[in-house]
Amino acid sequence: MSKCNTVLLESHLKTLRLPTFVKEYAKAAKLAGERGESHEVFLEQLAELEVNQRDSKASVRRLKQAGFCSEKDLSGFDFTAVPGLNKKKVLDLFTCRFIEEKASVILVGAPGVGKSHIATALGREACRRGHGVKFFTASHLVNTYLEAREQRQVMRLEANIRKKDLIIVDELGYLPMDTRGAEHLFGFFSQCYEQVSLIVTTNLPFAEWPSIFAGDARLAGAVIDRLTHRVHIVEITGESYRLKQSLKKAEKGETRPPAKS
Repeated sequence: MSKCNTVLLESHLKTLRLPTFVKEYAKAAKLAGERGESHEVFLEQLAELEVNQRDSKASVRRLKQAGFCSEKDLSGFDFTAVPGLNKKKVLDLFTCRFIEEKASVILVGAPGVGKSHIATALGREACRRGHGVKFFTASHLVNTYLEAREQRQVMRLEANIRKKDLIIVDELGYLPMDTRGAEHLFGFFSQCYEQVSLIVTTNLPFAEWPSIFAGDARLAGAVIDRLTHRVHIVEITGESYRLKQSLKKAEKGETRPPAKS
């Protein structure tokens, strides 16, 4: 190919926004020639490279937009540390079928048993599979609503929420909320009902959820009713994984165990 033709080809490819074609076509053409492959095979291989590169960039973009607090994945989760956890059920959730079914997941357990780890790993897997995800702690979600209310942007916030496929609400029940915060949280769950899948992590059984909603049993009951319509409940029992890790490090002399109160 002449230099003039090369310049024109690359110009056309850039106009068509095919950066991987620009980068890889010469190498792919050489390999196709050496192997005696047809033009169709050559184009198919280039197109596959372009699609894979776009998928990879889109996945990175979705992971960034999700706003995860950590980069935890399932490969880093120690199932042996929580023998009471139903591993098969967890692995089934990682197919992300529950998102397509507009169902939700509730992870219940004491602090430190791995609820946030599994929730984050599930969310990251959903991003890789092409789903739009957003991560909140419960307190951050309420504060986001309060700020939107002050700016008269609640409708805009809820419109953005409905555009997502999955929203994670971490640490529900860890911090008390006033009446206004409880009402916003109820409004959030109402917006998501049968529209957006949820992953909720909590340290409280359902019987104690009124304490999350400023003592309002009516609000708590309405939220539970919506969440449990289509839900996968995963109970995680056992000792705090973080505490056990800290104690192991202390035994090795890497750190000091926390002082007893």
